Amino acid sequence: MNQTPGPTLLGFDVVLVGSILAGLAAFAILMAIYAAVTIKDPMAKRVKSLNERRDELKAGIVTSGSKKRTSLVRKTDTTDKVKSSLGKMNVLEQSQIKDVQQKLAHAGYRNKELAVIIIGLRAVLPIVLGALGFVMIYVVEYFPDWGPMTRLGAVAMMLFLGYKGPELYLSNKAQKRTTEIRKGLPDALDLLVICAEAGLTVDAAFNRVAKELGRAYPELGDEFALTAIELSFLNERKMAFDNLAYRVDLEAVKGVVTTMVQTERYGTPLASALRVLSAEFRNERMMRAEEKAARLPAIMTVPLILFILPVLFIVILGPAACSISDALINKD
Repeated sequence: MNQTPGPTLLGFDVVLVGSILAGLAAFAILMAIYAAVTIKDPMAKRVKSLNERRDELKAGIVTSGSKKRTSLVRKTDTTDKVKSSLGKMNVLEQSQIKDVQQKLAHAGYRNKELAVIIIGLRAVLPIVLGALGFVMIYVVEYFPDWGPMTRLGAVAMMLFLGYKGPELYLSNKAQKRTTEIRKGLPDALDLLVICAEAGLTVDAAFNRVAKELGRAYPELGDEFALTAIELSFLNERKMAFDNLAYRVDLEAVKGVVTTMVQTERYGTPLASALRVLSAEFRNERMMRAEEKAARLPAIMTVPLILFILPVLFIVILGPAACSISDALINKD
């Protein structure tokens, strides 16, 4: 029994394509329901880590003065082994470690010992991925249709990804985190102004702002909560502000830190200085939005030409082309 073929459009079976799209839509709905049901508090894990940081600061402060202050950095056997191995290979430099630690801080990682792991991955991953690519492409010949230049380019790409992969991951995460902090900084400064005018101390104001903005801007709430903890326990308050500027790769935060340090040193009114900074940051955010809106016509030109205009021509000229084709067929 012969089965009549279904309707086709541009050579594709309409029923099959519709079934695939319906299945994808159902899967997307199920994933959305799952994400809505299993939603978690974004601040729970951050509060736990901040409490651990508070305990570490307490432990560092109550040590006796005759002994050296114990390091607050958590070390593990893995990092010690990696550090010793890299030291034997003469590829571990102090400047390189500080640079990676800075990137880890910008990405939101508190443990500075992870810098050794990142440097170790940059030394090991190119060898592993390069050997894997060589075996897959040249020995096993998993892609027999590829030419010599394509194979060489694929192996070179795997070597490049092995060397730059960890750094690109940290840069991407740091950029996303900096963007989220930039969005919530004007609101945080407004709340700081309100707290300062209400008579709260600086550390209490930072703690209050962290609680209020923790759900809307988790990254900013995390940084402000950690700054409040350091203001409460560190011997020098300037060190807490410097640590905030060190962890966040944002010029606006460095400006806030400078303002806070100056107000602590010279006794200038905190509320008025923060109000001026908040107005500047809001104007800067509005200018960035206007800049994106001005770039929108140029950005939309390529999608308009590639995707919208062809469909528009098909909708407008399609019926006329079908009518002309039917008239010519009936005339013959």
